Amino acid sequence: MTAMSALSTNMRQNRGLYGAVILLSIIYLIYNILHPRGFSSAVLIQNANESVAIVFVAMAQTIPVLLGGLDLSVGAVMTLAACIASVLVNGSPLQIVFGMVVTLAAGTAFGLCNGLIVVYGRIQPIIATLATGAIAIGLALFIRPKPGGDIDGDLNWALTNSLWDFVETYGLFDPDAPWFAPVAWIPVPLLIILVFGVCVWLPFRRTVLGRTIYAIGSAEGAAFMSGLPINRAKVAAFTLGGFFASCGGLYLAIQTASGNADITQAGAYTLNSIAAVVLGGTSLLGGMGGAIGSLIGALILRVISFYFRILSIDPLLQPLVEGIVLLAAVSLGAFRVLRVKNRLELFR
Repeated sequence: MTAMSALSTNMRQNRGLYGAVILLSIIYLIYNILHPRGFSSAVLIQNANESVAIVFVAMAQTIPVLLGGLDLSVGAVMTLAACIASVLVNGSPLQIVFGMVVTLAAGTAFGLCNGLIVVYGRIQPIIATLATGAIAIGLALFIRPKPGGDIDGDLNWALTNSLWDFVETYGLFDPDAPWFAPVAWIPVPLLIILVFGVCVWLPFRRTVLGRTIYAIGSAEGAAFMSGLPINRAKVAAFTLGGFFASCGGLYLAIQTASGNADITQAGAYTLNSIAAVVLGGTSLLGGMGGAIGSLIGALILRVISFYFRILSIDPLLQPLVEGIVLLAAVSLGAFRVLRVKNRLELFR
């Protein structure tokens, strides 16, 4: 009986996440049925490539939302990271690694600055990140006044295709080996999300700082009275958000083999990241949800955009459809909040 009670509680507390997983499964199944080449490795690889950037930006947005705020700079930081990568990620293997490290460090440092401004400048996150996002776009335009760049060709091919292509590109071993065949079809982009996203988020969530972030979003006053490191947790939240945003920018540069300081693109990614967070079951009030849910929410948004191609929806109508979806996503997140009389009801 105890086990059943625990399962029931888990289902209630995570119904947003489970609902998102079910929705994603249904719409992606229908998409593959409608697609002329559905249920193939080629389609899966293409879909994975187009999803990585929005997944990372959504995960970056999740952490400030768990605090009860919003980060309006995630799209701009992603764009800045892509522009930096388009300059540095080329040359010898050592130079490529150096360029990737610098790109990730730049985004992480930008997130750190956001956290310091919010904590010690005592400015609301939405205002602070609106300003720092403009700075990030300005730096991106300085680095890339026009679209361009020179990303290593082998890296571009290896990271945007299957494991078979990765192994074959770098000659690690015989890609046709029988023991390798069962996993050779797996898209490298999915592994990148697992390694740099899930494998970073899950351990962090279990740390003192990770749990403090949830406590702040639930009741900051109570978290403070409990002696939790409030300021350090807030700084860590924005810093990790900057890291995830830079991961998205780095992959976007590798995927497109260029950098582009596109202001419209940065804004679109930021808005979509908020919708993905809500679709993934994270409360806009903070304290409930997680980056895994946002990952699922981002994939839902991306799959919806895939339908535009196979259904031949007029490009002029696509922004209208996307806008309706975003509005519906935010409304779903707000509906339950409007009915809450006591915030403790969110955690029952």
